[in-house]
Amino acid sequence: MFGRRRKDRGSNIEATDAASAGDLGAYDEPADEEYDEYATGSAADSGPYDIDEVDEETVTASRLDLGSVLVPLPAGGQIQVEMAPNGTPQNVHLVTQFGRITVSAYAAPKSPGQWREVAAELAETLRNDKAEVSIESGPWGRELHGRTANADLRFIGVDGFRWMIRCVVAAPSGNAGADSELVGIARSVISGTVVRRGSEPHPVRTPLPIVLPEALTRQLVAAQEQQQQAAAQQQQQAAAQQQGAAPAQPAPRTAPPEQPAQQKRQVPPARQTPPRRGESGSAMQQLGF
Repeated sequence: MFGRRRKDRGSNIEATDAASAGDLGAYDEPADEEYDEYATGSAADSGPYDIDEVDEETVTASRLDLGSVLVPLPAGGQIQVEMAPNGTPQNVHLVTQFGRITVSAYAAPKSPGQWREVAAELAETLRNDKAEVSIESGPWGRELHGRTANADLRFIGVDGFRWMIRCVVAAPSGNAGADSELVGIARSVISGTVVRRGSEPHPVRTPLPIVLPEALTRQLVAAQEQQQQAAAQQQQQAAAQQQGAAPAQPAPRTAPPEQPAQQKRQVPPARQTPPRRGESGSAMQQLGF
């Protein structure tokens, strides 16, 4: 199932994903040592894998197919979808009892080294946010461990051929250490991950598109509709309560006939507080899968 398939690499291909579609064709067969540099794992039997290395029908049946990346689901895990402002899926998180795991694929050059650069930038960002940061060694090389008073983060990266995997492990404080249950699960997920890079040109570091499975999309739409219905009900209830609490407006006074007409005092209408808007739906829709 995971037998490697050799490819042909042309010598005239630019080492950037910003190249034209015509430059993204076949490439020459590299030596084993060169191929191993593209980080399909520290051991020969370890992933993550390129889609061309596996039987696609088999891995699709046994993994969550997100278009650009196919990930195995941890036992007892749930799926959490993070939507971008434009309504497209931005991240898919695997939620376990120990914390959250997020595996994403990015466009990368044909030579390894992007993760080293990304890790250095992430470390600087975490330090600027007052987090305690350490660089540790893991199965695929360097791992970034950030610690704050409230949470722990671990970033694991793997360089592939024209793609890079970045896994983010998020947990309560003290639960993302190298020997923790959550990190062990995350490494297992990465090892079984398959990347479907595609032949389309993408600028380096661009997230590869996420496409939700049809079943998951239906669940997400159903959850959003339920939230919208709940929000509408909350608005109706709030409006009814406000109307019931508003004091009755007194009838205007009429001057007695025998007295000069008096100027009517304008009674301002009771100010009605606008009904509180219900939540429009969190961008994070947690779904059981």
